Amino acid sequence: MRMFSVALAGLMLVAASDASAQAPVQEQALLHRLAGDVQPERMRTDIEALVGFGTRHTLSETQSDTRGIGAARRWTQGQFEAISRDCDGCLTIFTPSDTVTGPRVPTPTEVVDVVAIQRGTGDPNRVIVISGHIDSRVTDVMNFTADAPGANDDASGVAAVLEAARVLSKHRFDATLVFAALSGEEQGLLGGKILADYAQAQGWRVEANLNNDIVGNSEGQSGVRDTTRVRVFSEGTKTVETEAQEERRRYNGGEVDSSSRNLARFVDGVADRYLANFDVELIYRTDRYGRGGDQVEMLRHGFPAVRISEGAENYDRQHQDLRTENGVEYGDTIEGVDFGYLGQVARLNIVSMAALANAPASPLGVTIEGAVKPDTTIKWQAVPGAAGYRVWWRSTTAPQWTHSRWAGSATELVLRNIVIDDFFFGVSAVSEDGYESPVVFPGPAGSFVSVGDPAPRAP
Repeated sequence: MRMFSVALAGLMLVAASDASAQAPVQEQALLHRLAGDVQPERMRTDIEALVGFGTRHTLSETQSDTRGIGAARRWTQGQFEAISRDCDGCLTIFTPSDTVTGPRVPTPTEVVDVVAIQRGTGDPNRVIVISGHIDSRVTDVMNFTADAPGANDDASGVAAVLEAARVLSKHRFDATLVFAALSGEEQGLLGGKILADYAQAQGWRVEANLNNDIVGNSEGQSGVRDTTRVRVFSEGTKTVETEAQEERRRYNGGEVDSSSRNLARFVDGVADRYLANFDVELIYRTDRYGRGGDQVEMLRHGFPAVRISEGAENYDRQHQDLRTENGVEYGDTIEGVDFGYLGQVARLNIVSMAALANAPASPLGVTIEGAVKPDTTIKWQAVPGAAGYRVWWRSTTAPQWTHSRWAGSATELVLRNIVIDDFFFGVSAVSEDGYESPVVFPGPAGSFVSVGDPAPRAP
């Protein structure tokens, strides 16, 4: 009985300290306003234009103005240029490229991304990326002449990227925003690698990549329609983890606390607070079975990245020749896109990007101590723009952060009577106006910084 009383007293102490030492979470009017600025009909126009190019296969026509990947790229660049004119030249547009050969590219082919950069006003080396891929395919991945509308895979993602640029370019943010329409995804994540290589060479501190791939359909293969759920896939352990880091992580934990996983939790929190009747389902996988997306290349470079995909996929509409068999229509046509649903996905991206870009950088150098002690001590390095920090903890089996304590402007906090063995811990940075960064788990397992990046140069 005495042991139970002591344990209960400890829990009461934790609860009381939580209640008395919190800085209130602030509701951000701007984020509500941004969500309201999304116009699904503009995205319909975007997808109609992209489908109108017949095929956008990576190996397709590049010289025509009406058909093929070249025409689609030039149209996308034109959209970014128009958006930039509307914001007094706030976007810098460039087309990083590489000439590639490989298993799905039998002859040397120039693969070109179309990218627009909105430079941050305070911390421009910190970069938030939204991406989708412009290329399309049919059943045979090498068939570059047949019509491949690619309305949902992935004109829907490109439409979300363009809508994000239209909405966010009307405002200014502390961090740099990058809007990327990538090529060559279906031929081996080629455009994703081109962008990741460029980001690493430029020394960008990529804090988040939101990769949107297949985000416009709401009716699953079974015929059940689900307009209220989107999946966010995230890796648990880092692709770039070293053998020594793996050994430490396997012993002390961190399997579910990579920077990408805590980025996914951040996006989930945004949906809960700022979107009506739209929920993020966290998927603890890098991607779907046997499938991949451009976020994988960002992960290979050590950058936090997640894949955003619709909640209910219809495989009759993916990677299919256009045809009707036994009354079933196959092919990725615009009839398979639910623009109300796509609008919700765009809102999720836009609000998440704005929340990340207005928050301080994620804390650096997070460490933890407390072995064979009744208390836990967590330390971190100060980051620019942070008015204070919040220390978080949760049960080792809890999917979300459940407890927190406000640390003020300190860079160290001792959690009395909270045993290090029983919880996972992390730290977030909070701005003067209440924007909060994702939570950072201690050590290399949770760091948002890619080790070994070259010296930073502003985008």
